[in-house]
Amino acid sequence: MSEHVFSTDQTAQIYLDANATTPVLPCIADVVLHTMKTCFGNPSSSHITGIQAKHLLEHTRDQARKVIGAQYGDILFTSGATEGIQTAVVSTLIAAKNHQIEKPVLLYGATEHKAVPNTLSHWNEVLSIHADVLAIPVSNDGILDLDFIAQHAKNALMICTMAVNNETGIYQDLAAIETAIRTHNSDVAWMVDCVQALGKTKLALSETSIDYAPFSGHKLYAPKGIGMLYIREGRVYTPFIAGGGQESGKRSGTENLPGIAGLNKLFELLLDETDSTFKPSRVLNEYRDKLRTALIHTFGKVTFNHQFQNSVPTTLNFCVNELSSKEVMDLFDAAGIRISGGSACSSGANRSFVLDAMGIASWQSENALRLSFGPAMSPSDIDLACERICALKPILQANCLVVSDTLSPQQEACALGLTQYRHQGACSWLFVSESKHAIIIDPIAEMLPRLEKIVSTQSLNLVAILDTHDHQDRISARQLYERTFVSMLSDVKAGQLGWPSNIEKLDLMNATLERIHTPGHSKDSLSYLVRSKKTGKVLYCFCGDLLLPAGLGNSLLAGGDALEMANSLRQLNTFVQNETVICSGHDYQQCFAINWHAQIQQTPLLSALLSGAMSDAEFVTTKQENDAHTITHSASLCGFAATLDEPPLMQVDVTKAKSMLLESDTCLIDTREPYEHDANDLHKFFNLKKEQVINIPLSRMAHALVTGKLEKTHHYILLCRSGNRSKQAANNLAHIGFEHVYNLKGGLALM
Repeated sequence: MSEHVFSTDQTAQIYLDANATTPVLPCIADVVLHTMKTCFGNPSSSHITGIQAKHLLEHTRDQARKVIGAQYGDILFTSGATEGIQTAVVSTLIAAKNHQIEKPVLLYGATEHKAVPNTLSHWNEVLSIHADVLAIPVSNDGILDLDFIAQHAKNALMICTMAVNNETGIYQDLAAIETAIRTHNSDVAWMVDCVQALGKTKLALSETSIDYAPFSGHKLYAPKGIGMLYIREGRVYTPFIAGGGQESGKRSGTENLPGIAGLNKLFELLLDETDSTFKPSRVLNEYRDKLRTALIHTFGKVTFNHQFQNSVPTTLNFCVNELSSKEVMDLFDAAGIRISGGSACSSGANRSFVLDAMGIASWQSENALRLSFGPAMSPSDIDLACERICALKPILQANCLVVSDTLSPQQEACALGLTQYRHQGACSWLFVSESKHAIIIDPIAEMLPRLEKIVSTQSLNLVAILDTHDHQDRISARQLYERTFVSMLSDVKAGQLGWPSNIEKLDLMNATLERIHTPGHSKDSLSYLVRSKKTGKVLYCFCGDLLLPAGLGNSLLAGGDALEMANSLRQLNTFVQNETVICSGHDYQQCFAINWHAQIQQTPLLSALLSGAMSDAEFVTTKQENDAHTITHSASLCGFAATLDEPPLMQVDVTKAKSMLLESDTCLIDTREPYEHDANDLHKFFNLKKEQVINIPLSRMAHALVTGKLEKTHHYILLCRSGNRSKQAANNLAHIGFEHVYNLKGGLALM
């Protein structure tokens, strides 16, 4: 009996993204390294070293047959599942070029990994097959529509399904699919993606009419770059890679013997009934239950996007009801817990196409998270994962992300001053005075749960919910907010865009809020000015979409007028000062904080207008031309923003950063959100005094500028998780006159 586990040191990462890839088991890594050193022969060589290599290759092939239940047919070693898919599709479509079907189709499951439909579409076009590529619909439970398969099977050249879904862990009833296919077409090629099934479900491929089944080693503790393809006996085959004729002429190229040796060891573990490396379903279900309990304990309201009874136990696809997927992922990553948003192969997407196909609600698709573990996970690993997840609850409570059972301490990052909230480029602002009087400007529907929690946990007195204009890109959420906060606003009679009736200025203790009419983007456009009572200066200007960072609002939308915009901009110039922070309704450039001086410098049209270098007529003509181009060529509906020239970025590595931080005028700025910052002890890592570490997330950058947290004479090293947010912040600070800002290259990920 043996147990191959990973370190459970408290400082180690908790890896819960096994569906994306797995670490190589130590015993498999040892075999791979041994093969590189001592069994390195070419299986095609006739000498003893080559014969030994050939024996290992064929023994692995025999082991594979036992694992997947394939007494007959071919086992072909590949570089991974993608190559196996290509091989199966190319073989099938080449054989089908002379088909006699009047309206041929290629079918694939709507929740299939993108490698499948993309491959079908690619080779369908390249080989001029001219078939319709159709997605097989799925139910809300992710189960394939058997009636659809039956309806189209007779015209199908190929049908592609998967055994287990990579995002949700949902498994298909292969026997039922087989009946639906073979009842109507006994000869159509059927490929089943078995990548996520290996080691999690029992396979008996020779007892089915599955024609092709690709597998990938790195999904189950073997190395990357090695996989295999099962081909049913008698099915058509065309080599995808031609050359020296290796693999009996089916796949040329010298075999990846170290990778194959890794598979051999993997198969040995799977077949050894006395070995405890891979846990039985009963234990894996217990693991899932523990993780589910930990998630609910920590986040409260959690929605699971699949039915556990028809999913493998190693996958949990879920949403935290009142948090975005990015917020949860950032928090987990800061705490050393690795999960993913949907599929790792689709991490750039804003939503899950798998959940969309299942008809799951849009908010779930946009905020889906995938927690997955491998079947070799040990009980201690699971317990540590649950412990680490549960330890996040007080951080969430302290940062107003979940409602606490006890009174939360006042957190500046939660309330006081100005905070920006963003959703897909749109900006909403929360301003809170020292007396806890709060104003929400340009409310966004998606941000309501977050703001509701902040108002509640911080005991804020919400005095107004304001729009800067009737937004053309979305329905105003103001009335939704007013209904939510009706008890606070019941005595406030709101007029135009939410401004309290019969009030000229709103008193915010140390400041006042004023409004001025600034039409141009729309007829009803207003700008709101936060003015300091002490200095009389305007601290913030909430201008909606009249101004965008490095750009101007669109004047060709309904109610827009370029001439009125020119007058509004000149009027605004008489109210604000160079250091006034401009707070727009959209921030396509992700500037987060820009002052009036930088706005003028970075917007040539604005600069020319205010300096008198351009007449009103010239401004109108140029503005209308720019807006017409924007509407035609840009997705930025509300205005045009030029791409900013990035100033030379000064980057430092960890060693250089530690050296610089020995100087008294150098500080470390963590640009992550407070809940991420609280999950790490940066003081300890960099051996710094408390005052040398400042947490200024991008959402609070405008507040930091106005409150004097940053001084242009000081040196600042900025960091975040990956170096991307801190790079953006460093560029932004450079644009507004900070000359001594440095970015920690690679962020915490490379420390």
